[in-house]
Amino acid sequence: MGHVTSVALVAPYPNSVAPHTMSDAQKSDLLLVTVTLLAAVSWIFSKEAILLMPPLLFMAVRFLIAGGFLAVFAWKPLSRLSRDQIKRGVGVGLVFGVAMSFWVMGLFHASSMGEGAFITSLGVVIVPVIARLVFKEAQPASTWFAIPVAVAGLALLSLRNGFQPEAGQMFFAVAATIFALYFTLNTRAANQRTVINRQGETIEKHRIPALPLTAIALLTVGMVTLAESLLMEPWLPTFGTPPPLLIWWVLASAIVGTAGRFLVQTYAQSLSTHSHGAVILVLEPVWVSLFAAGWFDETMTSTQLAGCGLIFAALIVNRWSSLSKTLRAALRKEKPAKIG
Repeated sequence: MGHVTSVALVAPYPNSVAPHTMSDAQKSDLLLVTVTLLAAVSWIFSKEAILLMPPLLFMAVRFLIAGGFLAVFAWKPLSRLSRDQIKRGVGVGLVFGVAMSFWVMGLFHASSMGEGAFITSLGVVIVPVIARLVFKEAQPASTWFAIPVAVAGLALLSLRNGFQPEAGQMFFAVAATIFALYFTLNTRAANQRTVINRQGETIEKHRIPALPLTAIALLTVGMVTLAESLLMEPWLPTFGTPPPLLIWWVLASAIVGTAGRFLVQTYAQSLSTHSHGAVILVLEPVWVSLFAAGWFDETMTSTQLAGCGLIFAALIVNRWSSLSKTLRAALRKEKPAKIG
């Protein structure tokens, strides 16, 4: 279909957005808040599911369904990918699969889901460290302020047991570190890059569009966790007499919490480069804590709250450049226009 511009419709508002309509950046922000809610709700679905079936088997079923669902939407761009793009997409998925394996084991062993969400969110703080150490990319000063604050938060969470972390905490911490590598590889795969090979030749690494990249990654996670489950978990109890509720928890997690979440996120990020996604996505552990309190009657001690508070502060410090830009833009909009 051709692109049609209707001048007559735009004319009444030549210099501004029409009243009562949202800009693309505002729509993107609102959709990204929805993404954080979907991600948080997915923690609830996942916890309910792994109470009824082996955790790695659940991840395999969840991600194979979600990846297949996204592949339907991404079929055309998937068919146009080169072998190199597919290989890089699978590489991203392999790292994501290992990270999700540790994450679900953390969820399986965790005594506090809210605490686990804050520990997992540390992946965001670790990303710049990996980008600097592994890929030699320069990082803002705020990164190095965020890390000691995050470490202090983690230390507080471990204090309850006399600096003996629980199994769930350790699984979440390892998951966060591997998530950081996944985020870095995912960003590199989604952007055009020029690299020099061993022969000194310059090669263009073509970007992989977000939707097919996500579909490949999710299907790869499904295959990784399926192989792990096949080696380590019993399947007969689950498939022999599955509890009726289990099917709904798995479908909700796969379609709403995984495929739906990534579809909305991809669409939101395509709407505008001026959205505040970097800051908004920090909300996820806050929602998880609130939902866990409402759904599972979870509570936190003052030490846990302090630890989670420090980790949240580290996330804000880490995203300070984005946050300060957002605040400055908001303040500029609120200044009254001069008359005359």
